[in-house]
Amino acid sequence: MITFTQNLQIIPINFYLVFCAILFCIGVTGVLIKRNALTILMSIELMINSVNLLLAAFSAYMNDPAGQIFVFFIMVVAAAEVAIGLSIIVVIYRTTGSIDIDVLNKLKW
Repeated sequence: MITFTQNLQIIPINFYLVFCAILFCIGVTGVLIKRNALTILMSIELMINSVNLLLAAFSAYMNDPAGQIFVFFIMVVAAAEVAIGLSIIVVIYRTTGSIDIDVLNKLKW
C-alpha cells in the first residue's frame, strides 16, 4: 500500500517546482494587472497556495512533518486574511458602490 508521502515522492521535485512557479507567476500577474478587489484577493490566495504546495512537497521529500505543520498554520492565517479582506471589501462596496481599485482614491483624506 502506498502512503501519501510515498505518492508525493513518485513525482520528481522539479515538476513541483515548475508547477508552483507557474501558479505563483499567475498570482503575481493577477495582482499587478487586475483592478477588481476580489480578483486581487483571489490572486493573493493563489500565491499562498502555490507556496503551501511547494512546502508540502519538500516536506514529503525530506520525510519531515515540520513543513506540513507549517502549511497548516499558513492555511489558518490565509483563512483569517480572507475573512478580514472580504469584510473590508463589503464595507468599501457599501460606501463607494464599487470594488474597483481606482475608485478607492476617494477614501483618502
